[in-house]
Amino acid sequence: MSQTNQQITILQITPTAWAHVLLPLALPTVYTYGIPAHLMAAVQPGIRVEVILGKNKKYAGIVKQIISQQPAYPTKEIISVIDDEPILFPQQLQLWEWMSEYYMCSEGEVMIAALPTHFKLSSETVLMYNEEIGDDFSCLTDEEFIVAEALLIKKELRLTEVQQLLDITHVYPVIKKLIDKKVCLVWEAMDERYKVKKENYVILNPAYDNEQTLSSTLNDWKGAPKQMELLLAYLHLQKTEGEVTQTALLKKSGASVAQLKGLVQKELLWIEKRSVDRIKNLPKNIVIDFEFSPAQQTAFDAVNKSLEEKNVCLLHGITSSGKTQLYIKLMQAYFSANQQVLYLLPEIALTTQIIRRLQKHFGGNIAIYHSKFNNNERVELWNKIRAGEVKMVVGARSALFLPFKNLGLVIIDEEHDASYKQQDPAPRYNARDAAIFYASIFKAKVVLGSATPSVETYYNARNNKYGLVELNERFGNIKLPDIEIIDTRQVLQKGKVMLSPQLKAAMQTTLDKNKQVILFQNRRGYNPYLICGTCGFIPQCTHCDVSLTLHKCSNKLHCHYWASTYPKLITCPACGTNTWLEKNFGTEKIEELLDEEFPKHKIGRMDVDSVRGKTAHDTLIQSFEQQRLHILVGTQMVVKGLDFDNVNLVGILDADGLLSFADFRVNERAFQLMEQVSGRAGRKNEQGKVMIQAVNVKHPILQLVQQHDYKSFYDAEIINRQQFFYPPFSRIILLTLKHKDKNLVTLAAEQLATSLNQDLKNFIVGPAAPVVNRIRNQYLMEILIKLPKEQGMLNRYKSAIRNHINLLQSEQRFKSVSVVIDVDSN
Repeated sequence: MSQTNQQITILQITPTAWAHVLLPLALPTVYTYGIPAHLMAAVQPGIRVEVILGKNKKYAGIVKQIISQQPAYPTKEIISVIDDEPILFPQQLQLWEWMSEYYMCSEGEVMIAALPTHFKLSSETVLMYNEEIGDDFSCLTDEEFIVAEALLIKKELRLTEVQQLLDITHVYPVIKKLIDKKVCLVWEAMDERYKVKKENYVILNPAYDNEQTLSSTLNDWKGAPKQMELLLAYLHLQKTEGEVTQTALLKKSGASVAQLKGLVQKELLWIEKRSVDRIKNLPKNIVIDFEFSPAQQTAFDAVNKSLEEKNVCLLHGITSSGKTQLYIKLMQAYFSANQQVLYLLPEIALTTQIIRRLQKHFGGNIAIYHSKFNNNERVELWNKIRAGEVKMVVGARSALFLPFKNLGLVIIDEEHDASYKQQDPAPRYNARDAAIFYASIFKAKVVLGSATPSVETYYNARNNKYGLVELNERFGNIKLPDIEIIDTRQVLQKGKVMLSPQLKAAMQTTLDKNKQVILFQNRRGYNPYLICGTCGFIPQCTHCDVSLTLHKCSNKLHCHYWASTYPKLITCPACGTNTWLEKNFGTEKIEELLDEEFPKHKIGRMDVDSVRGKTAHDTLIQSFEQQRLHILVGTQMVVKGLDFDNVNLVGILDADGLLSFADFRVNERAFQLMEQVSGRAGRKNEQGKVMIQAVNVKHPILQLVQQHDYKSFYDAEIINRQQFFYPPFSRIILLTLKHKDKNLVTLAAEQLATSLNQDLKNFIVGPAAPVVNRIRNQYLMEILIKLPKEQGMLNRYKSAIRNHINLLQSEQRFKSVSVVIDVDSN
């Protein structure tokens, strides 16, 4: 038998083991691949492997499990093993599986959310020139000829290069014709995207590493004076910095690369290329330089005692009570015990100020992880945490997926915040709830912190599922801010009141004392909507059933759903007049008014339009901290846990807007937002002042906010929740059906609701169209399902929901109707 035949025989041997491999795709099942004999030792759970899906598309999948029982169907084999060791641990795979089951999505979708982009490899199509075809391109069209000529010269092209050549996106028809005419061949290339960062370090030749030889060389110097300056600059940097990079040396000396090269050629200096971290590390010092107040010490002891008995403890501390200092002491204790700590925050806006505080105490022992990091930085931090080099991590929602090996403590600050819930795409998970499960895998402890806990969390604490510790005293014994409610109906002013005379006068008094002001308005842009004063026409997005918001910075109308922009209308397209009325007001308009009313003071604006970019949040926050800004106006971003010593007045400009949403959580969200933003006032030295502008001044929530009375709010809210079977007494699953055909999606929703009623008769609400019933050219219909909380029954109900959705989409006419499942919908 020939050697070739022998090789073929070896390749056809049936594997003795198989691997369940997760792929970064929304697939309904986990695929199984055979493990070739030569890869058996290398394949293990958590490692990336190269596999083929379909005819020839290659992917980097994650091995979930190795099995010895042969599947009842033919399997492809793993092509290669990408990593030397697993990039994650069994605990992360367990979290992924739980999330896919609980949030009713695929494990592939969880994998997409969890892994840094550079770990999720898929092959790229490469065209290779067929040498046998020659260079006779007479039978080709113009577009085919351009690609063929480029292939003749370069020998291979990637799809992106073909798109650039032809200046079109859809190049597949051209490529297909070239393949049919045998001008090119196709193959799939998969390249590792993460590249280690390299930097040139400058080293003194060891032959000159003694004072006598070096002095002699300098005294007898016969080279260029600039090279002498360069050498002296190197010696100075080496003495002060230790290690000298080429970049730092050239910057200090003002020399050129050519002059440095001259010293290298003279063998005075050497250049060494080294791998370096993209994320700069601080010295690994721990400095805990504060003492607890008696109230803090009591709460700290109570938290530790609670964690001895329960795995989860709620720390309910009023605003400015010093909860962060308790977290810091807890982190120190677990760090000293050589355990890892995860500190979760709801938004990146919150991380910048907290990060500086934590770095002050823990230095380089704590790492930051959030979505503003580039892909290479994420991979580097991922690998450090996996290797155990990093023991403490602070980050937003995505930090939950990091590969901890010895997690001991999870702190979830501002646990009530809706930003912990992922909206789109799947998995639509709540990071707070997922973190509690993740901690349970490690038998780690969880501390939930908030001045205004979510109703569900407080219910669990009240019913002894979680521990509960109250901290009802502000640090320094400062009183909670005094709250005044202003009836804007009494203000003689045309249109919506932005700044009432009372608020304006209070702002002037505060600024005269060199104190700062925060104004909260939960609408961005200039005008949330325009209306024609003649015929009532309201400009709307052509892709969504939603009014357009005028943004003055761009002088355009913006859709906040589609992210599209439209020219500002001069005349009404319906009646031809130009009598536009500006309804309501956003942060841009407030900023403009403040510039007019307080021209001597610096104004800052914090919303998603003004703080784009990696460091924009931190820059704005530091400017306000350092009192270079006097008034800060913003959306929810100014609410969330920010700590400014000099703020003495907070204004809530439109409380009615917070209380007017058609949602069962509206009272909870309004109370939380108003109480949280109120807590920014008077955090140091003296009691602050809060002024709330409203029309419906007798709303019960306003009265409870005025009294800072969370417990009375909870007692009233929990009765309503129980009466109407809302969380925490039920689990909510929201099904949203989408299609470009309004009639079809309505019909599909009605059929699905009828079908679901067979198994879930008493739990279905709807179908109904949402308030905004068309987004991005897709019409929407919703079905709300309120399920009992018994775990066994919940899983049965979820299975029934999946079956009914599959049954609907098995019908030909409904195949194109997409169904989005949102478990524990916000």
